[in-house]
Amino acid sequence: MRRKAPLVRFQPLKRAIKVPVWADVGGRLLAALVLVFFVVLIHWLDRTGLKDNYDDHVSFLDVVYFTMISITTTGFGDIAPVSDKSRLIEAVIVTPIRVLVLFIFVGTAYNFIIKRSWEKWRMARIQKALTDHIVVLGYGISGSQAVHELIERGTDPHCIVVLDKSPERLAEAEALGCNVMEGDCTRDETLMAVRIAAARSVLVSAGRDDTSILIVLTVRHLAPKVPISAVVRAEDNELLARQAGADNVINPVRFTGLLLAGSAQGTHIADYMADLASVSGKVQLVERLATADEVGKPLDACGHGRALRIYRGGKAIGFWEDGAKRIEPGDVIVEIIPTSASDAVGVS
Repeated sequence: MRRKAPLVRFQPLKRAIKVPVWADVGGRLLAALVLVFFVVLIHWLDRTGLKDNYDDHVSFLDVVYFTMISITTTGFGDIAPVSDKSRLIEAVIVTPIRVLVLFIFVGTAYNFIIKRSWEKWRMARIQKALTDHIVVLGYGISGSQAVHELIERGTDPHCIVVLDKSPERLAEAEALGCNVMEGDCTRDETLMAVRIAAARSVLVSAGRDDTSILIVLTVRHLAPKVPISAVVRAEDNELLARQAGADNVINPVRFTGLLLAGSAQGTHIADYMADLASVSGKVQLVERLATADEVGKPLDACGHGRALRIYRGGKAIGFWEDGAKRIEPGDVIVEIIPTSASDAVGVS
């Protein structure tokens, strides 16, 4: 019996907003109340210039009533300014305030009804057309550091989609300008909602090795050709992550051990290794395809820095090996370049 394709429940992406909704509404309401209170104060101080056609007595309640019908342009006519001073105040002070209050309310209605509906529709179109984007599954320590590094390397935050269960973590990603979605990264419908099969690459850092491996397995099922990089912390799970479909498996514990061991052999080795890993350092370790003018040349004559290794047919060839004496079409070159030269080789 054939398995039915999972029914995808639409989950819209979100994009960062500068001010929280509650703060925006509260600020607008407070501004309107301050303006109304100011008009009430003006009318109360100038109450002798007002005439109540009902009982010829203008009380504080009458002032509040007159202010509200004046601000809302209702104008029943039972209370009216009769002195020249009162009419001047209405024309010069109250009328501009009336326009401003109406502008605040109309602007609020536009922002929270029309604009947000438009934004939701626009984000749905963006989501439907997502392609060549980077999906980050899990926004913990490793995931957040990866996003920060991607942005520093020149990646547009709008090309990054972050999935996580934590609203607090997603708020941090939103603040950077990333598209975010709250959901379970192990679920097919969640991954399909961000068009995982059309992604440029997928970064998995769930915080638990078993969860990360399950996510890798699910992503590989939905996106057979998309490169997957996963973080695992137990050495025994590295092989499982690769068998699940991860192209790159990163063990932060092992990397920390390498840095510690390097520091035991020299005081500057660990600094240089950290320098290589970050775009903010003086040098970068980059990977790229060999260019047409490099084909046929030896590895040590290629690149804008120091070429170290070739990947040919899935095999790594060091700069000292015979295979590095001639570059072939399709070779992938790993080299160290100065950070200032990254634009020249198209590093982003």
